[in-house]
Amino acid sequence: MATGTATIRTDQRILDAALRSFGTRGFDATSLDDLGHELGLAKQTILYWFPSKQALLDAAVARGAAELSDALDRSLERAPDDEDRAEVVLRAAFRFAVRRPELLGLVREVSRLGEGRAADLRARLGPLVDRAQAALVREMNAGTVRRADPAHLLLFTYSMVIGVATDIEAQRALGIDVSISSLARLRRELLAFLRAALSPIGASASPLVTLDR
Repeated sequence: MATGTATIRTDQRILDAALRSFGTRGFDATSLDDLGHELGLAKQTILYWFPSKQALLDAAVARGAAELSDALDRSLERAPDDEDRAEVVLRAAFRFAVRRPELLGLVREVSRLGEGRAADLRARLGPLVDRAQAALVREMNAGTVRRADPAHLLLFTYSMVIGVATDIEAQRALGIDVSISSLARLRRELLAFLRAALSPIGASASPLVTLDR
C-alpha cells in the first residue's frame, strides 16, 4: 500500500511541476533537468514516468482539460435547479482562472506550438466546447440570450473572463487594487456586464442577485 501511495505522489508531483512550468515559462524554456532539481528527483526518475518531455506535455494537456471540465461540471451539479446556468458557469470559469492561471497559460502555449498540439487540445476540450455552445443555443431559443454565432459569443465571453481574472498588470495599470475583495467586485461587475451584453436586443438585462456566492 505504501508503495502505491508513493507511486501516485511522485507521478503527480512531476505532472504538477511540469504543468506550472509549461504554463508560465513555456515548453522550450522548461527542461527535465530543471524540473528534477526543483522536485529533488533524478532526471531518470522523470523519464521513468514520462518517457520524453513531449510525453510530459501531452499528460499536462490531458490533465488541464480534465480539470477545467471537472470544475465546470461540479459547479453545475451543485447549483440549485432554479439558478441561472449561465451565471453558474461564468462564476466557475472566473474562479478557475484565478486559482489556476498556469492552466490557461498552458492553453496559450500549446496553441503556439503548432497545429498538431493545438489539434490535440481541441479534441480534449471539444466535448466541453460543444456543451457550452449547445447551452447558448438553448438560451437563444428560449429568448434569454440574443441571437448570434454561438462560437463567437463563447470566444468573446472566454476572452473577457480570462482577461479580467488573470491580467494582474492591467489591473494595476488602471489603478485597481489587487486583492481578494477587489476580485470579488470585478467578478460581480463583469458578470453584470456580460448579462447586459448577452441579453436580447431591446430587452433590459435582468439584475444578477446571486453573484456574491
